[in-house]
Amino acid sequence: MKKKRPTLQDVADQVGITKMTVSRYLKNPDLVSSPLQTRIREALDTLGYIPNRAPDILSNAKSHSIGVLFPSLTNQVFSEVLRGIESVFEPAGYQTMLAHYGYSQEAEEARIITLLSYNVDGLIISESTHTERVRKMLDVAGIPVIEIMDSVSPPIEQAIGIDNEAAAYAMTQLMIKKGRQKIVYFAARMDMRTLLKIRGYERAMEDHGLTPLCLKNNEASSFTLGGQFLHQALEQQPDTDGIFCTNDDLAIGALYACQKAGISIPQQIGIAGFHGHNISRAMVPLLATVITPREEIGRLAAEQLLSRLKGEPVSQRVIELPFQLEVGESL
Repeated sequence: MKKKRPTLQDVADQVGITKMTVSRYLKNPDLVSSPLQTRIREALDTLGYIPNRAPDILSNAKSHSIGVLFPSLTNQVFSEVLRGIESVFEPAGYQTMLAHYGYSQEAEEARIITLLSYNVDGLIISESTHTERVRKMLDVAGIPVIEIMDSVSPPIEQAIGIDNEAAAYAMTQLMIKKGRQKIVYFAARMDMRTLLKIRGYERAMEDHGLTPLCLKNNEASSFTLGGQFLHQALEQQPDTDGIFCTNDDLAIGALYACQKAGISIPQQIGIAGFHGHNISRAMVPLLATVITPREEIGRLAAEQLLSRLKGEPVSQRVIELPFQLEVGESL
C-alpha cells in the first residue's frame, strides 16, 4: 500500500501560506518573493513533495507502469539488462517507463521526480548512491525500489548485482598469474561501480607487491578512448605488459590500437575487459573478460519487484549473482 504523499496543503501549512501561493511557486518560482522561494523550496525538500502530473489517477491506484533508470542508453550492458526486465514485466501487463541520467546524481534526481509524478508502481535504479532529496522522496512515495548492478553498497530496500571489487580483483590476479607485472587499469565515467573495480585492481596489485597505475577519464567509454588510453599508458610506463579495462569497449579499442602499432597480443601485452559482450566472443584473438549476468540481473529485479507489488515482503535484501572469468586468447 502506497503511503499518503504530501499535498500542496501540507507544504502550505509547513510554510504558513496559502495553497495557491505554493501552486504559483511551482508554476513559476519568480511569482513569489525571493525569501518565500527559499522557505517553500526547503519545505518541499523536507516533506519530499512529489508533483502529480496525472491528477486523474488516484494516489492509491496502480498505474501498471514501472520506472527504470539507466545511466546510459547507448551502453550495451543496459540494453541487455532491459531485455531481462521486459521479459518479465510485459507478460505481467506492466509497461516500463525508461529514463537515463548520464551518470549525474542531479539528473537522476530530476528523472526520479518525473517518474514519481506519473505514479509509477515501482522503480528499478541502476545506481547505489543518491541525493538526500531522492532518498526522502522514495521513502515518501512508499513504492518498491530495487537497485541493480552492485551487491556491495547498502541498499535502500533491495539490491541485485555482482561484487564489482571482487570481480576486478579476480581478473587482476589472473593476469598476474599469467606473468603480467606492469598492469595498467583503464577507467571511464568514474561511477561507483568503476571506483569499486579500481579498488579491486589496486588491492590485487598491492597484495602481489606490484605498483598499480590507473588512467581515468570522465568521458563515455568507447573504442577510440581505449586507443587513446593505450598511447598514454605506453608514454607513462613504456614497459607496460598488461591492460585491464573497466569494460569491453575500452579493451577492444586498446587491442585494435596495439595491432595497428605492431604490438603483438598477448606476447607483448595481455589485455582484459569487463562484461563479456558478444563482440568479445567474435574477435581475433578472443578477448579475456569478466562475464557478468546482465540479463539475469534485469530478470531477477523484475521478478522481485512483482513479488513486492503483490504484497510479499523482501525475502533477501541483497542478491549477489556470480561472475565468470573468461581467459580468452588475449592474456
